[in-house]
Amino acid sequence: MMDIRSLGLEGVFEIVPRKFGDHRGFFSETYNAKSLAEAGIDLQFVQDNHSYSAAKGVLRGLHYQLPPRAQDKLVRVIRGAILDVVVDIRKSSPTFGKWVSLEVSAEKWNQILVPKGFAHGFVTLVEDTEVVYKVTDYYSPEHDRSIRFDDPAIGVEWLIPASGVQLSDKDRNAPLLADADIFA
Repeated sequence: MMDIRSLGLEGVFEIVPRKFGDHRGFFSETYNAKSLAEAGIDLQFVQDNHSYSAAKGVLRGLHYQLPPRAQDKLVRVIRGAILDVVVDIRKSSPTFGKWVSLEVSAEKWNQILVPKGFAHGFVTLVEDTEVVYKVTDYYSPEHDRSIRFDDPAIGVEWLIPASGVQLSDKDRNAPLLADADIFA
């Protein structure tokens, strides 16, 4: 059983699995294809990814893969907390360039579903944060793209000042949305 709510952009959802606890600890079914399909989310995941960030302020993103290797992502945090950001990069969409964010944390036990056609990124809100996520296609370097996290045309509010984030060279040198290869 899961609670599923739309975050205002087509196909972007917060998913909160139920957690059953007692004096021993807890049990939670964090993914159930049947339950999601009954809610209209019918995806086949092919790969799990796991990232660890030692410091607060590690920013990863905004990332996506182009068709035919585009990926849906189901993201959750198993330790720590992130601000997860999703940006609509479908030129034909009425919400093109719009973004939503959600705090995803081990404490909240929530997840975010990021559909194809959206760029995705997150910044760690605390030290020692671990993020795991499922994807519907394999990593493809030829289709891998990114957009600048601080693109003024998008205007994401990351909760951490740009001077306080740690970036990879790839993310530091990413193009602006106006210059990026994106979805039609």
